[in-house]
Amino acid sequence: MLNDTKIDVELSGEIDEPIKSGTTTSPSMSLPTPLSISQPVVKEWFGKKKANLRPFGTFFNTTNFQVPPSAGRLTKRLYKNIEYFQSNYVLVFVVLVVYCLISSPLLLIVIAAAGGASYIASMKNSERKLAIAGHEVSLAQQYGLISVCSIPFFLWAGAGGIVFWVLGASMFFITAHAAFYNYDALEVAEDQEQLVGAIVEEV
Repeated sequence: MLNDTKIDVELSGEIDEPIKSGTTTSPSMSLPTPLSISQPVVKEWFGKKKANLRPFGTFFNTTNFQVPPSAGRLTKRLYKNIEYFQSNYVLVFVVLVVYCLISSPLLLIVIAAAGGASYIASMKNSERKLAIAGHEVSLAQQYGLISVCSIPFFLWAGAGGIVFWVLGASMFFITAHAAFYNYDALEVAEDQEQLVGAIVEEV
């Protein structure tokens, strides 16, 4: 008869526990961060425009206004002047807009009413969400509704004609100034290319 043999098996080591997926999220499943234009960006843009604002004595110097001698010089003059006086042209546009608003009290009333309605909507939305027939109305939808309702009042106040007048007057002034202002007479920095000696006039 065969003797019973006892075999002792010894198990040693550590068993790794499975990582629970409930506590971690995959990078591909993470929610994207909403992008928005922050206030510092707007301040930086206005700061750059203010820093690049040219002196009004230079901008309105009548001795520098000359008829361009050729079509090639006109094209280069338009490009250089718009680049150099960019902030001044933006200021001219803003001044024309403010002038139109001041000269149209009815339009100011409509703008104030639309702005007041938007402010009230934002205050009410922070206190309690607006719901119509059981459906929540977001703040963006409220702004859109206010804008749509304000369109007839803006048209009644003559906003359409004012917009076209501001755009037309701005384009006329900027084009005329950039075309007739002699960029060669400016004492620009060394890193800025002057028109003198750099342009071959077209005959």
